[in-house]
Amino acid sequence: MITWRPVVVFGVLLLTLPLWPLPWLGLLLYIVLVGVACLADAMMAAPLDRLTMWRSGDKMVRLTGTATVTLHVRNDGPRTLHGALHDSWVPSAGATPASHPVTLPPGKARELVTTLTPTRRGDRPAVRVTVRSHGPMRLAYRQTPRARADKVSPPWTLRVLPRFDSRRHLSEKYSRLRVLEGAVAARGRGRGSEFDSLREYVIGDDIRSIDWRASARRESVIVKTWRPERDRRVVCVLDTGRTSAVQVGDTNGGGLAEPRLDAAIDAALLLSAVAARAGDRVDALAVDTEVRAVIEGGARRGLLPKLVRALAPLEPALVETDFGLVVAEVLKREAKRALVVIFTSLEPGAIAESLLPALPQLASRHKVIVAAVSDPVIARMRTRRGYGDGDPMDVAYQAAAAEKSLVERRRVAASLVRYGVEVVDQPADVFASKVTDAYLALKASGRL
Repeated sequence: MITWRPVVVFGVLLLTLPLWPLPWLGLLLYIVLVGVACLADAMMAAPLDRLTMWRSGDKMVRLTGTATVTLHVRNDGPRTLHGALHDSWVPSAGATPASHPVTLPPGKARELVTTLTPTRRGDRPAVRVTVRSHGPMRLAYRQTPRARADKVSPPWTLRVLPRFDSRRHLSEKYSRLRVLEGAVAARGRGRGSEFDSLREYVIGDDIRSIDWRASARRESVIVKTWRPERDRRVVCVLDTGRTSAVQVGDTNGGGLAEPRLDAAIDAALLLSAVAARAGDRVDALAVDTEVRAVIEGGARRGLLPKLVRALAPLEPALVETDFGLVVAEVLKREAKRALVVIFTSLEPGAIAESLLPALPQLASRHKVIVAAVSDPVIARMRTRRGYGDGDPMDVAYQAAAAEKSLVERRRVAASLVRYGVEVVDQPADVFASKVTDAYLALKASGRL
């Protein structure tokens, strides 16, 4: 292949050397001379089949973070390589720089560093490495064919972990958990709570917790204290169907919109961290028309990193979620009573046709929470009023559509509540916190 320089050389020859008296013969002569020079330059370029490449560097990074991956190139050929190397990644990897100038003597190696700033969660792979070797006159070059570049390019995949923005709530949730496990918050009897100890009655204690036999023996009023339930099971079910691809979040004023699945992952991570600290076992499932991921709670200390790595590559599938499969998988895996948190959307069609028919069987054996992210854009559309917001007809139609959507969500939530299901329907900015609050409230009342 030739560069732009042969064209310049040909133009200079036309301007400086006469073509008279045989212009066509002179023109042909110039073309032959430039062509021979390009061919000779290409032949003198360093061969590309003697290059050895491998990678090193970061394999994981959190979304919005920065990673570096180093490409090592060694020239095992007989001539010095002068040229450029293009290290291409998928666009969402945010790789910079895309090309590296290279001068590599025989037998030498060089390290080329690429900085990655991913814009999406999941696995971000390297695509291919294309090398261009210039001749000494820079008239022509050799370039790795695409098929060979795909074959010799060293593979590398950077796993981009979820942001886990809700970790800012961890200290507050841990504090609530400590209070819950203390004597002050553990005075209530709470259905299913575990007996802890006996102590003397103080003003404010629930009279239902008085142990009359112990009081008679000690000639003072004695109450039972109850510690929160421990070693319970929490199952996070992530809906990875088509509704999980919907963008939610308040973009007004520079906010961030993200897929519903990302908000669900963030909430599941916060809930799992708090539940693990409380001594409960946490499992997770990702399901649409098939089971995409299964994470079984192991050592509580290593649960969160395990969940983060397993949930990071999940992507929404453009299919309708089979909630019958969801219920079957939960019942198959959880023989004992558990808290099942289903992260999905309150879409009337999907809930009425798929979830509600299978819900009685699940709710009869487990405590169920349905957690859905609401879109603040819809709430804002509903409240738009006046001529200053745009065309009056457009404003009226948007407000009516938003109102209809919110009414349908409330109707779906009411249908779920009739089966004994708790519903968390909150905007993305507080969604994770509210889901964990629902778990803590159940734990405080001994209903896990």
